[in-house]
Amino acid sequence: MRKIRLSPLVSAIVLTGCSSAAFAQLGTNLSVDVRSLALGNAVTADPPGISAVHFNPAALTKIEGLQTDMQGIIANFDIQREFTVPAGYNVFGYSDDPMVCNDGPEVTADICTDFKDKVSGDVEYASLYVPVLKKMVDFGAGQPIAAPTMGIAYNPPGSKATFASAVYAPLIAGFGAENGNPGNFMGQQVALERITYLSPTVGYQVSDELSIGGGVGMSYQAIGLKSDLRFPNELIGMLRMIDEVVCTPFKENSDIITDILLLGMCNTEEGMNPFGKFGQMELALEQSLSPSYNLGVLWEPREDFSFGMVYQSAAKMRMKGRYRIHNAKAPQEMIKGLMSSPTGQILAAILGFPNAVPNSESGLVSMDFEYPQHVQAGIKYKVMPDLQINFDVGWTDYRAWDKFRFEFDRQISALKIAKLLSENVTDNSLALPLKFTSPWNWGIGIEYSATDRLKLRAGYEPRSTSIPDGKRNTMVPINGAQLFGMGIGYRFDADTDLDLSIGFLRSKDNIPANASSLANLTGVNNLIFNPYAGLNVKTDTKITILGLNYRTRW
Repeated sequence: MRKIRLSPLVSAIVLTGCSSAAFAQLGTNLSVDVRSLALGNAVTADPPGISAVHFNPAALTKIEGLQTDMQGIIANFDIQREFTVPAGYNVFGYSDDPMVCNDGPEVTADICTDFKDKVSGDVEYASLYVPVLKKMVDFGAGQPIAAPTMGIAYNPPGSKATFASAVYAPLIAGFGAENGNPGNFMGQQVALERITYLSPTVGYQVSDELSIGGGVGMSYQAIGLKSDLRFPNELIGMLRMIDEVVCTPFKENSDIITDILLLGMCNTEEGMNPFGKFGQMELALEQSLSPSYNLGVLWEPREDFSFGMVYQSAAKMRMKGRYRIHNAKAPQEMIKGLMSSPTGQILAAILGFPNAVPNSESGLVSMDFEYPQHVQAGIKYKVMPDLQINFDVGWTDYRAWDKFRFEFDRQISALKIAKLLSENVTDNSLALPLKFTSPWNWGIGIEYSATDRLKLRAGYEPRSTSIPDGKRNTMVPINGAQLFGMGIGYRFDADTDLDLSIGFLRSKDNIPANASSLANLTGVNNLIFNPYAGLNVKTDTKITILGLNYRTRW
């Protein structure tokens, strides 16, 4: 059956789209600058050194002479995923799901007699996609992801222009788990990264009170995924019933008559099971050059007050990559059974099914991906000579992720069938409706000058979710988040500063059974996107970030 053959491919690509969406919102501005992290990213009116390239290019005019920044940021991902069974749980009358059922092989009933209280599918280690190797690399258990960055800026003597460029990571995140982890059905390994490797930028001082700036960012974008696949669906449950009930009398006594009447579906060594593993998918998409631009303005009418605004453009990409599918035995046997019957062959020919399903297959895939535009504005106000408050509001155009459209390097028969049922499918493409929203967010930061050398900082940034309730999933669990930051700044001398910051982001989610069409929705028409159909899902994500910045003027 061609549709069953395609299911691993479609499912994995869809999950990849969801992962990029969730990661992008969860990880925005977490790995760019140490001082900004401590101030809840409320720095548009008070950008930090060369990182103004990202936060507000106009503030580069605050730099004199030659300056270099070197930063090291490490992040630890603690993602807990919990699955529980609600009352009345079953898929087409079956509830013996080994993921949530304690019954052993000695229990032959289709209904589970002893459900587990809860099942944990926690993330076990960090992962990162390495461009040169063209694959994902796992860190050891408990090992964090590191993101070193650096920048250089120069203000010629007597010039109103300041030139700068920085290497930084607007987004870098990834995680993985060992074989057999229950969370692997929505990503055993996931990696998403955007690395800006060149960002020529200029800030210009128009007057004593007003500065403007702009720059171009040249970035590398990558998405990587490895995922186990299963489809606890009513349709698959019906196929199991046919195999175990209808076909049982004919397993050892089939003849031409039964083959014709039953389409050869009983001539299989392994039947379909809604709780069985259907295969595994590996996928990687990348774009080596993804340009974007930043524009900023900084207005400082008084010493104790300033206003800043920045516009970060969208980055539109044509990402390309490869996929590899490892098919399980059950779908292969299903097609083999159809091909053993004259009527099964006729049905397969009418529907355009393949003659066989291989053990593995690979090919090319591409997609148009847009890193969304962002606008942020804020103020800096000194309520006391030693106490400063920053406040920012921002908006990111996640509405651009209304749908993701994936294009394959060949026509696929299953899509020819599916296009009759959905306007989002053509012969060689599949569109995933996400219906993201574009919420506003805010952040606040406080900086206290304890001495002429020592500054103490704290910040808070609540992050509203852009993912609708009906699209939440466990790939990167998020339903709103809170970012807390703290840090210190110490000036060794007139030309040397050191910043140390720590940030903590927390996001908890509860997805009741049948609440999300990308996680746990049951029904005949939800074959592909619901590996935890009918189960309650809870997630708890904690990200801890530690950063150190060494800034020197020459």
